[in-house]
Amino acid sequence: MRYLMLTIAVLATTTALWIAAAPGCVAAAVAVGAAAGVGTVVYVNGELDTVVEATVDQAWKATNAAVEDLEFTTTETNKDALSAEHVSRTAQDKKIRIRLDHETDTTTRIRIRVDTFGNEDLSRTILDKIKANL
Repeated sequence: MRYLMLTIAVLATTTALWIAAAPGCVAAAVAVGAAAGVGTVVYVNGELDTVVEATVDQAWKATNAAVEDLEFTTTETNKDALSAEHVSRTAQDKKIRIRLDHETDTTTRIRIRVDTFGNEDLSRTILDKIKANL
């Protein structure tokens, strides 16, 4: 019995250490799962991810206002009833991609990526502007 308990303890510890040390996928899945709550902001693999209390239409209007406030140049927009995407560029030619996805009737998931590898500070600035316009 003691051997079985020791084996289970070693296996649990090894698994926990593997999950903590695993790059990318496992850590991202755990972090993105934490973003399910409204107001939680997660920055994973170069992308800012949050859920706000707003419809897709409200978040779309706030996103457009934020882009205008920040004086980005819009290069592409797409929208339907359940999702939207706004692509723009900064004066330094950094590509900004903002995606909006319907979560519930009153909430929308917002994902922001700056260039290929991300920029957390700029992503948070953009999110703050979007929230200010909601």
